[in-house]
Amino acid sequence: MKIEEIENNKVPDGHVTLVGLGRLGIRTGINLAQVHRGGPQKITAIDSQKISQGDLIFKMLGGKLGEYKVDLLHDLCGIKEVIPIRHDITPKNLDLIQGDVVCVEIAGGNTIPTTAAIIKRAHEISASTISTAGVFGIGNEKIRVMDISRADPDNPVAYELRAEGIEENHTLITTGNFIRDSKPVTPYVLDEIARRMTMTILDALELRNFEK
Repeated sequence: MKIEEIENNKVPDGHVTLVGLGRLGIRTGINLAQVHRGGPQKITAIDSQKISQGDLIFKMLGGKLGEYKVDLLHDLCGIKEVIPIRHDITPKNLDLIQGDVVCVEIAGGNTIPTTAAIIKRAHEISASTISTAGVFGIGNEKIRVMDISRADPDNPVAYELRAEGIEENHTLITTGNFIRDSKPVTPYVLDEIARRMTMTILDALELRNFEK
């Protein structure tokens, strides 16, 4: 087979849904959009937030104050199909959760019940699921990727998700540091978590394609 034929056969495939497009979500979305000769064919981004004065990374990427964050990802992504949904997920609109892989990157307040509801909905449609479980750190922390069934007992996010019925078949990505710890959230940590999140999503897509 000629090189040109091999290249033409390596096309994007699969649908990834990103729930939450904050400082971490926008990094993950851009990473996925940059994947060439493969990766997802479609990305759905779900978030109701607009760009505010403190959203430095969005402004660095060319976003305007008051613009929906999901619209910025849509505008940046070129040939990748990006579907922006300008809503937050609630128990009343869980049907918005679609795709082969669902990645939850929401923050602020008690997000566990919403995250658990998203995971349950995703599992109903046989989607793979990934979320964060502590993203605090300076930048030299080891990023761990694991199924929730193997998470440390003292991980509060894993503990609360298990209490909501999420006990297996869900991937967590964590620095092992939480809001209770004396650590900030740095761009270095977010860059690394987004990198690992992207690789985990691509692995999940590859596995699903292999099983077809």
